[in-house]
Parts: sequence; C-alpha cells; structure tokens
Amino acid sequence: MSQKLNGKVALVTGGNSGIGLATAERFVAEGAHVFITGRRQSELDAAVKRIGKNITAIQGDMANLADLDQMVETIKQEKGRLDVIFANAGGGQFAPLGAITEEHFDKAFNINVKGLLFTVQKALPLLSDGASIILNASIVSSKGMPAFSVYSATKAAVRSFARTWTVDLKERHIRVNAVSPGPIETPGIDTLVTSEEEGHQFRASLVSGVPLGRIGTADEIAKAVVFLASDDSSYVTGIELFVDGGMAQI
Repeated sequence: MSQKLNGKVALVTGGNSGIGLATAERFVAEGAHVFITGRRQSELDAAVKRIGKNITAIQGDMANLADLDQMVETIKQEKGRLDVIFANAGGGQFAPLGAITEEHFDKAFNINVKGLLFTVQKALPLLSDGASIILNASIVSSKGMPAFSVYSATKAAVRSFARTWTVDLKERHIRVNAVSPGPIETPGIDTLVTSEEEGHQFRASLVSGVPLGRIGTADEIAKAVVFLASDDSSYVTGIELFVDGGMAQI
C-alpha cells in the first residue's frame, strides 16, 4: 500500500460489516489508526480480529446521543484527535407510499440523519484543521426507486449536509464530501428481501439498471472513500462522488 493515510486517526461508524468494514480495512492498510463503531459486539470483535492491528472497536448506537458522547470520549482519551470521519452507519427498509408508518419514518431518520449529524457535530472538537469528513449517501437521493421514499429522503438530507457543512467548516479547511454508492453486495442487501429467491430477483432487477452489468463490491466503495480521505483529493470538497456502475448517470 502507498500509506496515503500514514499517521492519521480515523473514525468509521458502522464499521463492523459491509462498506464500513471494507473501508476500515483500507484505512488501516493505508497507515491510519481506525476507530470503528457498531451495535453488535460480536461483529465488532470479529472485525478487530480480521483487521488485526491499529483498530479500536466502540460498541454503540449512533442514533443514541449518550453512546455518541462515550464514543467521542474514548477517542479523546486514546488518541486525542481525529483526522478523518467516515459517517457510514445507516440503513433502510422498503415501504410504499400509503403503507409508511411513523415507526418506519422515525427509525430511518434517527439513524441516517440524526445519528449522522450528531456523530459529526460531537466529533468536531477532536477534528484537526484540514481534516476530511466523508458522508455515506446513496444514488437514491437523485434516482427514484419504488417503495424507498423515506430512505431516499434521508439520503437527500445527507447530500445536503455535505454542501452546507463545507461552508460551515471552510475557515478550518475541513473538507466535507459525500460518496453515493449504487447497488453494493453487502449483508444489508439481504435485509430488504424475505427469501433467497426474492433476493435473486431483487439483485437481477438492480443489475438490469447498471450499465456495467453487475453489483459493486464494498471494497470498490472503500477505495473511493480513501481517495476522499487522503491528500489525493486535497482540492475536492462539497462533492457527491457516485460509485454506482453508471446507474444514476444515464
């Protein structure tokens, strides 16, 4: 590896699986010490074992402000600063208009919007001037998908955060960017279906809309996040980087 993040201290929320885990692996390989968060201790332990070095796990729910306070305090005590945040924790479920419940709405906005916002805000005192913040958005914020309106709205909010926080933090030269994945093969994709057969059908329907003709990998998103975290993107801020096989571009 080229050590693009040598000596950096990074936070990856939702780093126990999928895109978060792949990114944490890439960050460590590039020379960073990485803090990962997740709700399930067993998955956090497995992630730490898998990565093996320069990795610290913090259990917590990123929609819970007390858990966020504990996360920030742990990072402060162990490293005293942050140079990179990848605000990745999130998720969603299908619900067509007419069947959306208050519980569905609150759950999506609590983790994808509230949790992401307060993750960044509470970590601000630890952020070095010139740090990089990467927000995990999605192509659904700009491409309509049936029964996904609430999730799409949360990701549109994330895209807006990247623009407004770029302005809010410009005096500190902190760069804020969003990465917007297309369909990616992660454990989360199976939470959207109820059977293996439905999963195959769902994946096939996704692939039919991707010009590159396949579902992406978590590591392909991780490599894009490394670019946004490193000095390779030193003149890049406020953008939405689509990593989607062309799905939202045509």
